[in-house]
Amino acid sequence: MSDLKQFRADTRAWLEQNCPQSMRKPIMDETDTVGGGRNPTFKHPDQKLWMDAMGAKGWTVPTWPKEYGGGGLNKEQAKILRQEMIDLQCRTPLQGMGISMLGPALLEYGSEEQRLQHLPKIARGDIWWCQGYSEPGAGSDLASLQTKAEDQGDHYLVNGSKIWTSGADKADWIFCLVRTDNSGSKHHGISFVLFDMTTPGVTVKPILLISGRSPFCETFFDDVKVPKENLMGEQDKGWTIAKYLLTHEREMISGIGGAAKKKFSEHAIDAIGLVNGRLADPVLRVDIAKFELNALAFAKTMEKVGDETKSGKGLGPASSIFKYYGTELNKTRCELMIDVYGEQAMGWEGDEYSAGHIPRTWLRSKGNSIEGGTSEVQLNIISKRVLGLK
Repeated sequence: MSDLKQFRADTRAWLEQNCPQSMRKPIMDETDTVGGGRNPTFKHPDQKLWMDAMGAKGWTVPTWPKEYGGGGLNKEQAKILRQEMIDLQCRTPLQGMGISMLGPALLEYGSEEQRLQHLPKIARGDIWWCQGYSEPGAGSDLASLQTKAEDQGDHYLVNGSKIWTSGADKADWIFCLVRTDNSGSKHHGISFVLFDMTTPGVTVKPILLISGRSPFCETFFDDVKVPKENLMGEQDKGWTIAKYLLTHEREMISGIGGAAKKKFSEHAIDAIGLVNGRLADPVLRVDIAKFELNALAFAKTMEKVGDETKSGKGLGPASSIFKYYGTELNKTRCELMIDVYGEQAMGWEGDEYSAGHIPRTWLRSKGNSIEGGTSEVQLNIISKRVLGLK
């Protein structure tokens, strides 16, 4: 315990010294987050300073081994770091699929060469990754994918397309499910490959959503050469990796449920005001109280389960519970924002409406219950694999 107390004191001192004050303010929208990459963009120069400082410390991925760019922290130390960052209101310095999805899969299934090639770059924010899973005919039924990878001796020749490829227009590399065998069941013959998005034959087209903004893209592969050393795991047995990675994707998406940027009570006070020290609208007051209690309970449950789960192993089928509840909670949050700001929440453009942040976010939240496996799919998984129902 004395060692942990010292670690807490040292951690707080380091954070106070190295986290810029501008990085201790609530994240307001996606431009406040940092994804890194070969050609990164920063809304504020302190974003890069914070990312670089945490990357050099290994604290962008605190539980990863040091040899792969991580901090080498144990579970207790990582929890202390998280607590101190929350207490000081330090923003997450780096986000993305490399950290939350591919990294854990590489640690579990990647070769040593692949780990050394990719993990340190992910930890430093040098590479932006996207995910090549869903296809026009294979969304929730992911195992029906038809993007083919033909064995050409020292490389695969990949042809096909993916859809809803988040961040593909900005990504440097992609982790991709391809079909290498059609002779067996649909779950057999799927392989997991990694390749550079600048490889000849890769084409990306952004998809515009009803929110007027979108991270999603269509991605096309025409005779894309993928070196054999970029195969992760065994050929034809990529479905095991795909399922493992999906649990981490669902954990990542579920996090939006507890990712409050500013308490609703504060929003309501700003927008409506107080009467005798209480929010003027009694009905809205009850709705906000319910939401904030649910959000707090969800965050504490996520933390408790995270503490009980072996680091890096994922939650397994329980991730479906968190994905379902987290996305529903986030939709409730967005709906409450409309209630709180009323007509002010309907503005689509202009500085007085924050460029339509509230309605655009509300519209975007509807997709949360589709991406990463629809809510209906999650409920089926929960009923079968968690509750044991038939």
